[in-house]
Amino acid sequence: MEKEPTSLLEHITLAKQGKQSSFNYLLDTFWNDVYNFQLKRTKNEYEAEDITIQSFSRAFDKIDSFDEKYTFKTWIIQISKNIHIDLLRKKNASIRSKTTLVVDDTVYKIIDDTPTPEDKLITEQNLAQLLRYIKQLKPHYQEIINLRYFQELSYKEIAEVLDEPMNNVKIKLLRARKLLSEIITNKKAN
Repeated sequence: MEKEPTSLLEHITLAKQGKQSSFNYLLDTFWNDVYNFQLKRTKNEYEAEDITIQSFSRAFDKIDSFDEKYTFKTWIIQISKNIHIDLLRKKNASIRSKTTLVVDDTVYKIIDDTPTPEDKLITEQNLAQLLRYIKQLKPHYQEIINLRYFQELSYKEIAEVLDEPMNNVKIKLLRARKLLSEIITNKKAN
């Protein structure tokens, strides 16, 4: 039986090896830090969320370059800060702008084959109830859930439909599943 990672450093090491659960752990652990940092800077929830998604996308894409001598939180906040500065420099940049010009499928290390606990919880729900839960999500999360689970599009197809980099799509889907899982869990607890 495989030992569960217990430290942040173990999760970072496993993420460098492409382990999905460690990417999820890093996203869950540092999402609020990056989002709140950007919310203070942008004073706009939607923009802060978009920059946070881009930050994790870039960080996960470049996870191999992370140096363990530094703290992960500082590293990802710096990535976030740089993305915000880049966006400020590009006055015509919008939420739909791509973070890279060349999309190379081989550089993406987030594996989407393994069902997560969130996926299992989502599939346990009956369809009508699940649709009510999905409607509680922000529209862009509703859209990505719809494209992935109801239209059964691949990450690449979703990236084309949304005109966004594939890594952004993966991060948005991770976040959408996490939020949907929290909604379902909270409803079950009541």
